[in-house]
Parts: sequence; C-alpha cells; structure tokens
Amino acid sequence: MKPFKIRDVLIAPPLVLSPMAGVTDVAFRGLLKRRGGIGLTVSEFISVEGLTRNNPKSKRQMRFYDYERPFAVQIFGGQPERMRMAAEMAEQVGADLLDINCGCPAPKVVKHGGGSGLLRDMPRLETILTEIKKAITIPLTIKIRAGYYDNNINAVETAKLAEACGVEHIALHGRTKEQGYKGRANWDLVRQIKETVKVPVSGSGDVTTVDEAFARWRETNCDGILIGRGAMANPWIFRQIEDTLAGREVFQPTLADKRNLLLEYFELLRADMPELPAIGRMKQLAGQFTRGLVGGSRFRQVLYHSHEVHEILERIEEYFETVEAGRVYIGEGDPAGEAAAAEEAESPALDSCEAATVEV
Repeated sequence: MKPFKIRDVLIAPPLVLSPMAGVTDVAFRGLLKRRGGIGLTVSEFISVEGLTRNNPKSKRQMRFYDYERPFAVQIFGGQPERMRMAAEMAEQVGADLLDINCGCPAPKVVKHGGGSGLLRDMPRLETILTEIKKAITIPLTIKIRAGYYDNNINAVETAKLAEACGVEHIALHGRTKEQGYKGRANWDLVRQIKETVKVPVSGSGDVTTVDEAFARWRETNCDGILIGRGAMANPWIFRQIEDTLAGREVFQPTLADKRNLLLEYFELLRADMPELPAIGRMKQLAGQFTRGLVGGSRFRQVLYHSHEVHEILERIEEYFETVEAGRVYIGEGDPAGEAAAAEEAESPALDSCEAATVEV
C-alpha cells in the first residue's frame, strides 16, 4: 500500500475518510484529520438541487479547513445541467477534486435519478460525466456501487464508461442498491475493476480494523482504502494503518486521548454551528465512540438526556474520571443506572478499535 496520485493530487497515505451523510461535516473531518493518517477527506454528499438554488445548508456543506487538503466535494443529482453547475461551484470554492455520488441507495435520492439510480441509466450517467468534465479543470472522480439490481452487477461496465468520460479515480462500494447495507461488501469487484481500468481504483465497505484494511489491499491490489463508520468507532484507525505502513509502533489511545477527543469535537462543533445541533452531533459521535468501553452504555444514556452545554461537559469529565479511577460508572446516582452499569461491568470490555461497526 503506497501513496498514489489523482492527476497531480497526491493521496498520501492512500486512505480516504469516506463521505457519510450527517456525519462527515467540517467539524468531524477536521477532528479526524488532526489525528493523522488521512490522505483525502470528502464532504458529505451534497444535493445539486440545493446548491444550484442557493440553499444555505447545501452551500455550507462545501466548507472545509485548509489543513484538510486534499479535499473533495461530493455531489449527487440526476439532471446534467444542475450537476454541471454544482461542479463549477465546487471548483470555485477551492475543492481539489469533484466527486460524483453514484452509490447512495436512499429512495428519496434514487427516485430523482441520483445516487445509485444512475447505475441503471448509463446514457444519463455518460451525459452527466461528459458535461461536468467539460466544465471543470480539477480532477473528476466517482464513487459507485456493485450495481443497482442484485441480478445485474455492472460495476466493471460502469468503471469503463467513467474512465472513457475522463474520470480520474473510481471508488467502489461492493454492495448493490438492492442490497443496501446488508451482507458483506464484494471486494472481488474492486480487484476486477483495478485489472480493467488504468486510473486509480479504491475500495469501500466493511473495513473496521487495521488488519482488514491490509487484507483488502492484498486481495485486490487497489490504490486506496475508504473507511467510514469504522472511523466513528475508532477515530485513530487511519493513524494506526499509517503507523503499520511506516513500521512504527501502532498508536493506542489512552483514556486521556479519548476524553480529549470528545472535548475537542464538541469545541469544533460549537464553533461551527448553533448549540442545539452541536449537542445533537456530539451525542451521535459519543454513541459510536464509546461502544465497548467500560460503562459506555450508561454514559450514552446519561449523555442522551443532557440538553445543555455545561451538562455535556460535566458528564464527559464525570465519566472519564470514574473509569480512570477504576470505578463502575453509574451517572447521577440513578439506581437503574447502577444496575445497568454493574451488568455491563460483568461483561468483557472491548477496546473501541474492536467495536463492531458497518461502513457505508
């Protein structure tokens, strides 16, 4: 596994923070980029309908920290003209790459011809890619699925079409639209695409540990690895892969590192948005990040019922001080909470790096 280039954009290390709707906003990307090991960050997937109609939320989704570079804006939609307009807007804000989402299986996206809906309309996809390629100067990339229907796997065909239209990097999530997020991603398709096209190829799906990343790379000879929800459970997974690549001792976060991560994320969120949505996003990450930690279940319950900034901060400090002292976390002296915490304490704890997650 070695760095690769998308035209003149160096992806080093060859690891990509996979875009996740409602997760990979500027605060989350910044948080993980600071941990190290990420070669490319990608925006949440952004509606071209919103962008081209000057929707404030859609325009905000294109914001990024300069230290994130290289940075890609990912857009979705089914109308060639609006896709072209949105691509031009992404280039104007300074994105290094423009990525087309051909993978989202959500019905509200697919019914308008966007996301994985494009996988069953090759002529429309060809038109969109051709129009965008003529309109922008930054590299054009694409993320696809195995196919739309389970009985019509057309990933290789789609990759060949994309390359012919000037796409300079192809990422595959090895599930079909019909499959959604069930079952396991088919990484053999990544290998097939890599053997078929000349542009760089990356794989996505079910990579939640360092060992899985290297296994997928060896099996497919792909250029890059995308990691999504695995990074929510273990924000240091990219650094740990990079450490392994460099032959260094693999970083293992301490309790202090985990506490500081949550506090830093909350700070980034509060600097970027009003307090109410910041609190909501904070609870979302904490819910993923603390799975498998001693007392984590009770901590999530208590945090969920906290509604003010000071409460969130107090609960974080309280939880980590309790765990560090080797005590069972109860939280606010609730007897029911004590029972739940005691029950969890009897079970073997998993490190956050081993918590079961599913990448999207």
